[in-house]
Amino acid sequence: MRAIKKIVLLFLVFCGTKSVSQIYFSPDAYMYVKNEVLYAKQDINLAVNSNLYLRNNSQLVQGTTSVSTNTGLGKLSVYQEGTTDSYEYNYWCSPVGTPSSASGNENFGIKLLNRPTTSTAATPAAMLPWGTQNGTANPLGISTRWIYKLVNANNYSQWIHVGETNGLAAGEGFTMKGTSGTDALNPEGTGVTNNPGAAQRYDFRGKPNDGNITITLGASNSTLTGNPYPSALHLNAFLLDGSNTATGGVAYFWEQDKTVNSHFLAAYKGGYGTFSPVSDASNGLYVPATFNTYNGDGTVNHTGVSSGLAIERKYAPIGQGFVIFATANGTATFKNSHRVLYKEGGGLTQFQKISIKDPDVKDTDKKESNKTDEEEESNPVSYLRLNTIIDNAFTRQLALALVPEATDGVDYGIDALNMDGSLPNDVTFWLEGGSYTIQGVNFEVSKKIPLMVKVTTEATFKFYIPEIKNFDQSQPIYLYDNLDKTYHDIKNGFYQVTIAPGTYSDRFKIAFTSESLGTPDNVAKQFIIYEDNSNSVLKASNPNNLTIQSFKLYDILGKVVLSKKALGNDSDYAFSTSGLSYGIYIAEFLTNDNQKLTQKVFISNSGKN
Repeated sequence: MRAIKKIVLLFLVFCGTKSVSQIYFSPDAYMYVKNEVLYAKQDINLAVNSNLYLRNNSQLVQGTTSVSTNTGLGKLSVYQEGTTDSYEYNYWCSPVGTPSSASGNENFGIKLLNRPTTSTAATPAAMLPWGTQNGTANPLGISTRWIYKLVNANNYSQWIHVGETNGLAAGEGFTMKGTSGTDALNPEGTGVTNNPGAAQRYDFRGKPNDGNITITLGASNSTLTGNPYPSALHLNAFLLDGSNTATGGVAYFWEQDKTVNSHFLAAYKGGYGTFSPVSDASNGLYVPATFNTYNGDGTVNHTGVSSGLAIERKYAPIGQGFVIFATANGTATFKNSHRVLYKEGGGLTQFQKISIKDPDVKDTDKKESNKTDEEEESNPVSYLRLNTIIDNAFTRQLALALVPEATDGVDYGIDALNMDGSLPNDVTFWLEGGSYTIQGVNFEVSKKIPLMVKVTTEATFKFYIPEIKNFDQSQPIYLYDNLDKTYHDIKNGFYQVTIAPGTYSDRFKIAFTSESLGTPDNVAKQFIIYEDNSNSVLKASNPNNLTIQSFKLYDILGKVVLSKKALGNDSDYAFSTSGLSYGIYIAEFLTNDNQKLTQKVFISNSGKN
């Protein structure tokens, strides 16, 4: 048995890539991985009493292309830190399940959480009963009262209490409140203690999750899920995967006011921040939560300030939970192809907590991954933020992404629905009859971006632009008020207006010029774009003989699937779509004066045999 241990350890020392086809741990064997990635092309078999320790931001990535075949009664051990506030929820998703000799992923329960005592040893966390509301740092105790899950639910009452049971399937997220006190134990000798008063360390121990993990979604229903693996999750890749369109391409993250020290629901202040990936290679765009307070039945009581948090979400760290607000009935599947090695503490990932700085993670550390496109880290989104202070009581923040792949309609993975429409006074983007907190547009100086303003009781609204990133800093930005046809500079000042009760979807707009520019609307409306499915041809009618410099056809993920240049000023155009898959596409014609003429088309190729 001792010889087998040495073989495992020597392999780790001399294998520079830390890559193996598959791993078998004999009984009582162990492997200690420090500040590295371990890649297993296939399965891992952890025999009884064997252990795989991931330390100092180490991660496990596997190459399985379908369901997990991991087996064994041994355990993987990996750390993550959550909040120290015993009144505040973190949203989690476990990277491990209950050890089992059966093949595949297993259920998780908080009994699998531990307090590290050395770099390899740990003691199980105490399960505190319902009547004990506050968790403790030392000894580590978790209040079972606050362990809930949310599965395909359409109202507050459908949260399911899990407690200390193993009632969490792989990919199911859970809520857990933090701890009080501190824990000065330094198990790794790195200078980072279990709980210095800033974050609480938990040791997840169990069978590592792997392979395809599927969750069920229902239109307009919410599901708490998260990163289910012992490695970082490329959240963009998961949300933009063509098989996961029921997610709407957006993830929502719980934020809670840390200054409220109460377990009573009526005292809570919290809300959901919104993340849109925009594209697979972009850094994405995050809008912080507007804090709400709540009545005892979970309904909104009144509103508070914006959290103001600026959190990077492109790579979800180990254990991070988030909510999917589904836009369609269906499923979403986490896959090993969505996994990356991106160390927490890098520029594009952050767990929902105050971070403990790992001395082995340098500020110069870059992404290490089985993804090789280094441009992923250097593709920031061009955007501006709009803040609206409402009645000097709270701030609603919106983000407008200025990206070439966006259309004037709803774009999957870019435009983010407003998950909570219950605020009595509110401002959102108004897009195809829906309320959005993030919108993407292909910038044109002539565009006006509609806002929806909802007023329950007369209120004062103060609009201004607090931030512009990766965009022309000299570009004027106005708020257009259609009531009196006036333009107000909100980039260098603010526009304050008192608004009577009502819903206004056509009064206020973001504008980039105080004059009307571009092709007249009546001319653009005569440019007709449509799909002739019986003949598998996309057609366009150009009765005013506009000069067209280019044509592009985008699929639902923003990929260009067809393009032509220098089309001239013909009165009619036709493009074969016979090789395209069933689905919704965006057709875009660009005129010589840079006017974009776009139309959604549905391609079914019904005329083909």
